[in-house]
Amino acid sequence: MGRWEPNAHGRLATAALELYSERGYEQTTVAEIAKRAGLTERTFFRHYADKREVLFATSGEFQELFVGAVAGALKSAAPIDALAVGLDAVSEMLTDQRDCVRTRQAVIMANPELQERDLIKLTSMSAALADTLRRHGVTEPAASLAAEAGVAVFKVGFERWIAGGEERELSRLMRESLDELKAVTAGR
Repeated sequence: MGRWEPNAHGRLATAALELYSERGYEQTTVAEIAKRAGLTERTFFRHYADKREVLFATSGEFQELFVGAVAGALKSAAPIDALAVGLDAVSEMLTDQRDCVRTRQAVIMANPELQERDLIKLTSMSAALADTLRRHGVTEPAASLAAEAGVAVFKVGFERWIAGGEERELSRLMRESLDELKAVTAGR
């Protein structure tokens, strides 16, 4: 091992994403990720529980940001408008990461195990949003429906944003998707 270098967490994430893209997720080992990052397997496991978690390590922060923005907006906005504030917040978090996010999503879509993990994270986010809505006085089934709608808008806007050739800002695509949902539910 050479001289200590900072940002082991980031170096491991970068190495993993590169290797998953080059070789495939299932063909990549933790040892290879650690080696590419110039670190040991032991260091890898200090930062990540398993090789899947490299791709999902920021999902907790992402969920907290989304839910926190919605909770803050509920003080003065209707649930659907509060969800729009949350969508703006997560859009801002991802704005400068389009290329990395595209690569990450391609890795996820190529592996059923990772797709399942992604869906679990989205389900968790929906549950957290519904809980926040309920705590702010939104009754059932409206809280659950609004939360699921917010996650659906996120998924549609996100998929449009990472599509090849798409250049529009994520926040714009989120707003367009939300407007489409409103039009559909209004019967237009």
